[in-house]
Amino acid sequence: MMKMLIPALMLGMTTFVAAAEDNGADLIKRGEYLARAGDCVACHTKMGGESFAGGLAMATPIGKIYSTNITPDKKTGIGDYSYDDFQKAVRHGVAKNGDTLYPAMPYPSYAVVNDEDMHALYAYFMHGVKPVEAENRKSDIPWPLSMRWPLSIWRGLFAPDVKAFQAIKGQDAVLARGQYLVEGLGHCGACHTPRSLTMQEKALNDGEGSDYLSGSSSPIDGFTANNLRGDSRDGLGRWSEDDLTQFLRYGRNDRTAAFGGMTEVVQHSLQHLSDEDITAIARYLKSLGAKDLNQVGFTPDDKVAKALWKGDDSKPGASVYVDSCAACHKTDGSGYKRFFPQLSGNPVVLAEDPTSLIHIVISGATLPGVKGAPSAIAMPAFGWRLNDQQVADVVNFIRTSWGNTAKEQVSASDVAKVRKNDAEQQGSVDIEKLTEVK
Repeated sequence: MMKMLIPALMLGMTTFVAAAEDNGADLIKRGEYLARAGDCVACHTKMGGESFAGGLAMATPIGKIYSTNITPDKKTGIGDYSYDDFQKAVRHGVAKNGDTLYPAMPYPSYAVVNDEDMHALYAYFMHGVKPVEAENRKSDIPWPLSMRWPLSIWRGLFAPDVKAFQAIKGQDAVLARGQYLVEGLGHCGACHTPRSLTMQEKALNDGEGSDYLSGSSSPIDGFTANNLRGDSRDGLGRWSEDDLTQFLRYGRNDRTAAFGGMTEVVQHSLQHLSDEDITAIARYLKSLGAKDLNQVGFTPDDKVAKALWKGDDSKPGASVYVDSCAACHKTDGSGYKRFFPQLSGNPVVLAEDPTSLIHIVISGATLPGVKGAPSAIAMPAFGWRLNDQQVADVVNFIRTSWGNTAKEQVSASDVAKVRKNDAEQQGSVDIEKLTEVK
């Protein structure tokens, strides 16, 4: 009897251990998905470096910050972080040694992440990520801004102890999921919400006001982040839910294509999310009201298109547009669906701040292929052959043609500032000379 019982007990123990291992693997897999949703790799991986080993340089208004190593390496990473250490850093911006993290780490957003997801993230970073010993570079921030203790005051004032997200009773489940992802791991507000002079986001959620997701207050890496609210001219008011799901999934739709930092969000994060989560994000964004209820919408106007068709390029910037832009974007600004963005009625073109348009004309951009849309989309740089006045003219032409009614006129000096900033970000005097057209 005992001889029969021992094998049975051993079989039961083996089954129990296997089940526990399966649960651990499932938790790690879940954490990997959530890390994708949070796009952690974007900031914590430098070009050509090991995933999550840090070292990426990020320009901020107070100086250059280098991202930290978040692999489970015990010497230079977070290998000796307990779960409590981990969640304090992610949710509240407090490192294991008690230092307050720079708010380049969007912990006000991550504070809403629930315990279940936080445990999954911890499991992934501790057991699903390869440990890498990598130098944590000191941030290049001048004194006294380099002192850490004032950050704790900033954190107390502007990063309150936000509670984990809880859906409102009776709230649609899809909307609730989208809200959770947008406010939390997606940290969309970190780029798409304007900031105060003291650098905090003006609103952390829609309940705090219509500043939330109404567009960045200043350029980020040469681009301004779009208004994601329901405004009809420079927001998503004219987009359908399907337009938005297509854009989030593939970085392109029949209207436009992603550029700047958004290309990395699509590449590293959004293309890996489930259809259900993409739909939830899109539905929540479409539920947001307009920032400016009195904003005049876009109305098409074919006068410029007809003039160009007849060979009339007398409007300032028209000849540059015909020579450099019309082959891809057409003389009527309609572009080619899912490849070359439509310029007529494009929210980026109609935005109050023209920096994105200036930047893309000077430096170009590339949207890499993703799952379901394998073809890359490239916009060539024209800064090497167009001088500042020519760039200003063509940008103004685009912003005032086909029904586009952007108010602010771009000057050559505006272009010069963007050109200089682009060259400085690339960190090369040779590149600056190359792009400086007299």
